[in-house]
Amino acid sequence: MRVLVIEDDEELAETVAAGLREARMAVDIALDGDAGLARALVHDYDVIVLDRDLPAVHGDEVCARLVAAGGRGRVLMLTGASEVEDLVEGLGLGADDYLAKPFAFAVLVARIGALARRAQPSIPPVLEHGDIMLDTARRCAQRGGRPLALRPKEFGVLELLLAAQGRVVSAEELLERVWDEAADPFSGAVKITIYRLRAKLGEPSVIETVATAGYRI
Repeated sequence: MRVLVIEDDEELAETVAAGLREARMAVDIALDGDAGLARALVHDYDVIVLDRDLPAVHGDEVCARLVAAGGRGRVLMLTGASEVEDLVEGLGLGADDYLAKPFAFAVLVARIGALARRAQPSIPPVLEHGDIMLDTARRCAQRGGRPLALRPKEFGVLELLLAAQGRVVSAEELLERVWDEAADPFSGAVKITIYRLRAKLGEPSVIETVATAGYRI
């Protein structure tokens, strides 16, 4: 899951991002509306956590422009107000959900998870192929009944490959969906992760490399 946090309070933005990364999400940060809008229109985010009161470009305008652009990313608007009128106004701008500050972090994670599921085609909570099983809710995987100790990126790659149901997934798509914008596209991160994932899955090998195209199961 890839998330963009647009929040002008740098300390809060970093704290939220750190917590979401602990929850195995790839997170980018923007500290004003202009930078956030630029990132949101370039990258394919599952969820955009958007503070309403932003400098440069107000959160209301950011939300309206994202909706007009027709991206699949869902918008969770944050605000310091909790009045019903503010809630209605925020949702009226096209936001998919609304959360007043201060908020419980567990609620934020749950809301983001719910929005992410709406941002993409429905994926079963348990993905299976042969003797491989991946539980997206419990964040665990196994093969032949043997638990797999997967790192977050390995789990994310396996999840996308299983969800693709035999479709070839390009390295670019894996990098876009599993990593954040700090990832160097020339670092070989995808190849290294695929190598480690193959080793942990064991034999017989199930991840096929399709020349010049990507990978598939």
